[in-house]
Amino acid sequence: MRMEDNQRRDSSDNDSSEEARQKWQEAFDASAQRSVPFETMSGVPVDPVYGDAPFPGQYPYTRGIHPGMYRGRLWTMRMFAGFGTAEDTNARFKEILRNGGGGLSTAFDMPTLMGYDSDSEWAEGEVGRAGVAVDTLADMEDLFADINLGEVSTSMTINGPANVALAQYIAVAEKTGVDRNRLSGTIQNDILKEYQAQKEYIYPPRPSMRIITDMMRYTTAEMPRWHPVSISGYHIREAGSTAAQELAFTIANGFAYVEAAVAAGLDIDDFAKRLSFFFNSHSDFFEELGKFRAARRIWARWMRDHYGAKQEKSWQCRFHTQTAGVSLTAQQPEINIARVAIQAFAAAAGGTQSLHTDSYDEAHALPTEDAARIALRTQQIVAHETGVAAVADPFGGAPYIEWMTDEMERQAEDIFAHLMEIGNGSILEGCYAGIENGYFVGEIADAAYRFEREVNAKRRIIVGVNDFTEGDDDDRTLLRIDATVEEIQLKRLGEIKQNRNSDAVAASLAALRAAAEVPDANLMPATVEAVKTYATEGEITQTLADVFGRYTEQAIV
Repeated sequence: MRMEDNQRRDSSDNDSSEEARQKWQEAFDASAQRSVPFETMSGVPVDPVYGDAPFPGQYPYTRGIHPGMYRGRLWTMRMFAGFGTAEDTNARFKEILRNGGGGLSTAFDMPTLMGYDSDSEWAEGEVGRAGVAVDTLADMEDLFADINLGEVSTSMTINGPANVALAQYIAVAEKTGVDRNRLSGTIQNDILKEYQAQKEYIYPPRPSMRIITDMMRYTTAEMPRWHPVSISGYHIREAGSTAAQELAFTIANGFAYVEAAVAAGLDIDDFAKRLSFFFNSHSDFFEELGKFRAARRIWARWMRDHYGAKQEKSWQCRFHTQTAGVSLTAQQPEINIARVAIQAFAAAAGGTQSLHTDSYDEAHALPTEDAARIALRTQQIVAHETGVAAVADPFGGAPYIEWMTDEMERQAEDIFAHLMEIGNGSILEGCYAGIENGYFVGEIADAAYRFEREVNAKRRIIVGVNDFTEGDDDDRTLLRIDATVEEIQLKRLGEIKQNRNSDAVAASLAALRAAAEVPDANLMPATVEAVKTYATEGEITQTLADVFGRYTEQAIV
């Protein structure tokens, strides 16, 4: 069914504007509101929403998933942190919480993201450099030392070995007296986009999908406040895609996870309400607004009409947003503060549920503490000084915004039709086929090439890069990761290996391998038991790789 037909049906499905407004008003009145004045800086009261139906909190949620949006509560202000040792990052976590951050986002170093231990030959020179090194449960214990996991919401950006990181987090919680059913947060765990864009995979696609569906089954049964997959367009956009490609590839991956989970025996309404998304907020303000609004509308329609979800929460596209790291310039980095502010405002106006703002110096290095504080303060200015939190979907109804929303949806639907065609009626099979035949990689590469040609030809101006270049200064303070970090981590890992119960480790890994060899067995319980013996991440991933194999991308000529 084409987009125009869908839009006509959306209109006929909804109540009349008067009935819809009355229902919205009842839902809004029943919802909590923050105790702040909702008025302009000049003291003029403003309504919670303007325009016609559908209203926020009403299908297809184009205008937001909650009736009152940020009048009820602000988006969660997350700050991405991770560097050096677990103790180093723990100190940064506590600084973020002291400065008003509402949630923690964990950045792991490259060896951890790839499933290697710090003492692997593949890890040399990378330990603690681009994130925190986590080899065993001991590191995860240090990472969250003196932080109540029952009270804080944690996001972990990790994919290939996400099952290990989640198992470690569960084990830390239990050791500190927090039951897993109280844990709140998200683990990215989006392996499809790794094959498409970021390349931090370990196993081939199909066994990787088994691991993910196991995690979805496990968290559905035991962790009701946990989001087991954050379907991520962020890295697709960072790799060079267009906004519409980011939207379509991301939502399609979401459909693929739905199909995989249903095929594994899960009821769609048992898990879909805890799927979340992760989008990029780039510099084209109006295009980003259209993308965010279209994402909610597309997800709602497909979940209700194509996949048959019955519960409204299963129709609602909840998403985290991060400002565009790829837009940050090494030249005149201070002006990145302005870029990030615009991108953050777009995310808020677009109705995000949580937001991370990049630090201005990240084109040079991991952010300094001062730069991270400025990034957080940027969010706080957007939330408390701009008025964007007083009105839901403040740009909704503007002809340009409505056209842009429709155009984003039109382009996305064309991509879904292609994936359905190459997947013989299945988005999941279409994603597998698109990975294998190079479709995703090729589309992203072509888009990135077109953009760079425009920049090089000065058809597209990047301030400080190809115009307005005066004022660059190389004399600036950067965060440096000392080489001793790797020495400290290797010494710690060696001590853990020496002092742990080797027989218990061997037995737990054997049990994990046995579970992997049984297609219907859930791998999560065995993984949790393995991390409790202080088996390393590398040992666990290698055990699974012995059964599943390791993935090597094939060159497409």
